[in-house]
Amino acid sequence: MTTAPDSARDEVTLRESVPPVREWARTFVVGLFMGTADAVPGVSGGTIALIAGVYERLITAINEVTPGRFFDGVVALTPLDGGVSLDRAAAVLEEVDGWFLVALLAGILSAVILVTRVVDVANEAAPVLLFGFFFGLIGASAAILFRAVSVRTLPEVVAAVAGFAVAFVVSGYGEVLESGGLPVVFGAGALAISAMILPGISGSLVLVILSQYERMSSTLSAFIDALIGAVTGGGIGPMIDRGVVVVTFVCGGLVGLFTVSRVIRRALDYNREVTFAFLVALVLGALRAPIVTLNGEEYAVVWNAPTIQAFAGAAVVGALVVFALDWYAVDLDLDSV
Repeated sequence: MTTAPDSARDEVTLRESVPPVREWARTFVVGLFMGTADAVPGVSGGTIALIAGVYERLITAINEVTPGRFFDGVVALTPLDGGVSLDRAAAVLEEVDGWFLVALLAGILSAVILVTRVVDVANEAAPVLLFGFFFGLIGASAAILFRAVSVRTLPEVVAAVAGFAVAFVVSGYGEVLESGGLPVVFGAGALAISAMILPGISGSLVLVILSQYERMSSTLSAFIDALIGAVTGGGIGPMIDRGVVVVTFVCGGLVGLFTVSRVIRRALDYNREVTFAFLVALVLGALRAPIVTLNGEEYAVVWNAPTIQAFAGAAVVGALVVFALDWYAVDLDLDSV
């Protein structure tokens, strides 16, 4: 789609472009489910988008967002070019299916904030159960995904081995990555958002591999608390400290959405089977991450009989959740991506 001329944009008004409340609500609810899925490792928001029938629309809308259109939308809301014009901004939104993206993103963000809050509490109270649950989510997701991917040719085998090796090795450097600065956070955001829009690959799974999941979930929860505190009369210092990390992650996500994700899409178009073999093998290699995390200095878990039983029981519950979703919702068809 090419950028519409000014005359065409002038024909669109803000009131005409706003979708009905019912459509907004439906898209918002889909976003809630996508955000909930992507906020836990192993379950993909992209899969939820496929189930809800909005995946193709989502990918199309993302591809229509270009720097030029983004700049035009910003300029329309400033006095730089003939004054502020909500109608011109609405016309840009029309070109990129912007109202759909806004409603979907609102639902995703709402769910992510809620789920990360729950995860942060669970991480403090019962880390073995939490990461055992994640282990089950990841393991079941790997089983389902490999059922949908054929690894028969030599390039596919090489890609699968490479994907497994990358995830397995990177997840072994948890303590190094966890103590990384803002560049690590930026890169994690770029990779996580790229994974979020792929069916079967969870953005949170990427964060677990990079040892950024706990960091970002606790930081986001602390940022929300600090924001509420600032609004109710508290200091803004804690909000700024956490906000720098959150904004860095979001900026990385925006860059990844329009760069890394498009590279992945081109790789899929070039050789779908090899690319998916690599991506799916990442999931299998990520099974190391929850155990490495629990073995780290923060938890230093002692693997005795009760601990192993608790971890295994939580893993079974996590696996059952994924298998139930697969059974009752959809058999993932990667050929439709």
